[in-house]
Amino acid sequence: MFSKSRINEPGPKQAGETDAKPAGGAAMKAGGTPPPPAQSSAPKVKPPASSLSSDLVIKGNLKSTGDIMVEGTVEGDIRAHTMTVGEGATVKGEIVADDIVVNGRVIGRVRGLKVRLTATARVEGDIIHKTIAIESGAHFEGTVQRQEDPLNGGKGGAKPAPKA
Repeated sequence: MFSKSRINEPGPKQAGETDAKPAGGAAMKAGGTPPPPAQSSAPKVKPPASSLSSDLVIKGNLKSTGDIMVEGTVEGDIRAHTMTVGEGATVKGEIVADDIVVNGRVIGRVRGLKVRLTATARVEGDIIHKTIAIESGAHFEGTVQRQEDPLNGGKGGAKPAPKA
């Protein structure tokens, strides 16, 4: 005949069977497969800035999706998310970054969404920017041009008007 057992009650355990749940404590789906792992909501950790020390001389281009801090000398173009030129640093080439802070010397074009020349900055070249700040005491020779999107201007994208 029929027995009166409850459907949700576990039956007698067989040898080797335990009450353990799958890893992570998640319940099993129908058919015995565990659910997909939960998405991690932890924020991504931002890596530290790449730092080029004062005794380092680089001849070549640098490209990073992160932050670069130059304290030495770079002879070449630099592209980064955030770029900081240290007080004793020299960069001979174009700098392209979202956020640029110049404390040292730059000989070449500077293109950034936000450009800041501190009191110790020495820039010889054009600056193409969305916003700019120049502190009292900064030395600058070149032209300044505001563009809505200075990062995609290209090398020939922002030439000053010819002089008459």
